[in-house]
Amino acid sequence: MRKLELLAPAKNLECGMAAISHGADAVYIGAERFGARAAAGNTVDDIAELCAYAHQYGARVFVTVNTIVYEDELPDTQQFLIRLAEIGVDAILVQDMGVIEMHHVAFEKVGHAPMLHASTQCDTRTPEKVRWLRSLGFTRAVLARELSLQEIRAIHEAVPDMELEVFVHGALCVSYSGICYASQHCFGRSANRGECAQFCRMKFDLLDADGQVIEQGRHLLSLKDMSQIDSLEPLAEAGACSFKIEGRLKDVGYVKNVVSAFSQRLDQLIEKHPERYCRASFGRVEHHFQPNLQKTFNRGFTSYFLNGRQPDIASFDTPKALGEYVGHVKEMRPDSFNVAGTSSFTNGDGLCFINSDHELVGFRVNRVVGNRLYPFRMPQGLKPHTALYRNSDEAFSKILSGQTADRRLPVTMEFGATDDGFCLTMTFVSKALAHPLSVSATIVFDHQLAKNPQGDNIRKQLLKLGNTIFTCDDIKIEPHADQWFVPSSLLSDLRRQATDALSQVILDHHAQSSIENQSIQGKSGEEDARAWQPAYGKFTYLYNVSNHLAQDFYAHHGLPQLGPAMEVERARQEAIVMQCRHCLRYTLGYCVKHGGQKPTWREPLSLRLGDGRRFRLEFNCAECQMNIYSEK
Repeated sequence: MRKLELLAPAKNLECGMAAISHGADAVYIGAERFGARAAAGNTVDDIAELCAYAHQYGARVFVTVNTIVYEDELPDTQQFLIRLAEIGVDAILVQDMGVIEMHHVAFEKVGHAPMLHASTQCDTRTPEKVRWLRSLGFTRAVLARELSLQEIRAIHEAVPDMELEVFVHGALCVSYSGICYASQHCFGRSANRGECAQFCRMKFDLLDADGQVIEQGRHLLSLKDMSQIDSLEPLAEAGACSFKIEGRLKDVGYVKNVVSAFSQRLDQLIEKHPERYCRASFGRVEHHFQPNLQKTFNRGFTSYFLNGRQPDIASFDTPKALGEYVGHVKEMRPDSFNVAGTSSFTNGDGLCFINSDHELVGFRVNRVVGNRLYPFRMPQGLKPHTALYRNSDEAFSKILSGQTADRRLPVTMEFGATDDGFCLTMTFVSKALAHPLSVSATIVFDHQLAKNPQGDNIRKQLLKLGNTIFTCDDIKIEPHADQWFVPSSLLSDLRRQATDALSQVILDHHAQSSIENQSIQGKSGEEDARAWQPAYGKFTYLYNVSNHLAQDFYAHHGLPQLGPAMEVERARQEAIVMQCRHCLRYTLGYCVKHGGQKPTWREPLSLRLGDGRRFRLEFNCAECQMNIYSEK
């Protein structure tokens, strides 16, 4: 039986705990340094607290160590990895191959260490790359977002013992992750250091070789957001075991809503195939609201390349959140308008629309009377028949600010009498466990016949589990055990002993399982890296070598002539700053390979920023890829 994992983002401790309580099987979180979201840093103490909370549900905590590491940061990185091992982190996400050697050191010093997951920053697209990563001791590869179902299936069939993690929801980077240098090139802010300046969300002009403007002032590299909530079953069938939600900069409301939506859908998949799949963690989640993906931050949704190349994956008009479609403007007055549609509105809602200049215009609703809306100030450009979107839903936000879920571990209880007192056995069963976990608590008390049967009070006292992580599905009282007088205080003590003991057994089981599953030893890592080298060719800075450990690592694996990362040594010639599966020629309808019309322009095309800087486009049709080059 395969375990399926819902992996959620954690901006901070609050978001991480909310993700677990709303159904996540694992969370990924960044520390104060070395994570690919520099603005989402947390202390080691907070990460330790999150581990303690998650592990009681059999859920796991992954820490992002997925930036490239500079030479002077190696000692601090080493100490950081040791601390992560000490607090019981389950895995680290890695980009810099120099971290592998430091990971071995942490293992030797502590006696155990987190598992190694190859971050999406590793740019993993092929079976050859995954097989190589597996040979190094990585237990999981986070695949590139651009891969199709067929490509994921091919990787799984080639390397079936490697866990495959796929993105299923959230923002899309237009470049393959790990090989985007546009932010570094233009602004000195490296995406490989967690400091991306969102180059792809900016406005560009598209020019032909003669300087003619094809598109003017459009967000040509800005993509919609991904959502694969309707594709969890085919992804699982293709070999994915972990479904990752993007959003380590998103707030707790986003986490609650998105995690709940995907957790419910994953439960439905498992209910459909109970003999094939189970959840990777424990517990039963009761949601107290109806999740709706349209009601939290989104730029509109796309399935991206999961089912092949699609024409409508970009958001040329705006890189900002559109939210949910709520209807169109019907009739306007100087101070208000009404909306044709079935949506209801609340004072304070945020609405937006795209005007005739392809600009997003947002405004706040000041007062609602039926379907007539009174903005604080009537927005310019609003006309009858204009499509309206809601990107801030006050009523939904109020719901999310409250108690929206409750996660408990279902147990059974058996109460009985012993020779000198009473005994309570508590048992926890889960498909994610190889065997049930059971504890017994006893207490000494002189047997005294009761005037009335004690069964009802025994059940009442033992079922008071409100301040624990447990809920009782069944309680049995052994024959004649209810004939004895049992004080309520004694039953409470017995219940507390059992719940405390079972909580500890679950934590111990998690810790032992983590140690047993480590695969650091037995992996030689001798497989030649040249098996997948052609993906980068002569542009050796794409390997992101920024310290001597990484340089020595690649030399040992057959690649001794790699140049330094662009962050270390600026390219002295025209350089690739992005590799994209998104193709402007295709999106604009001019890809002959896919049935488009023959281009009327003369190539090469180029993108031009507002400050005049240009970037040459190369259409590599053999790889179905668009490369973006910096100016010379």
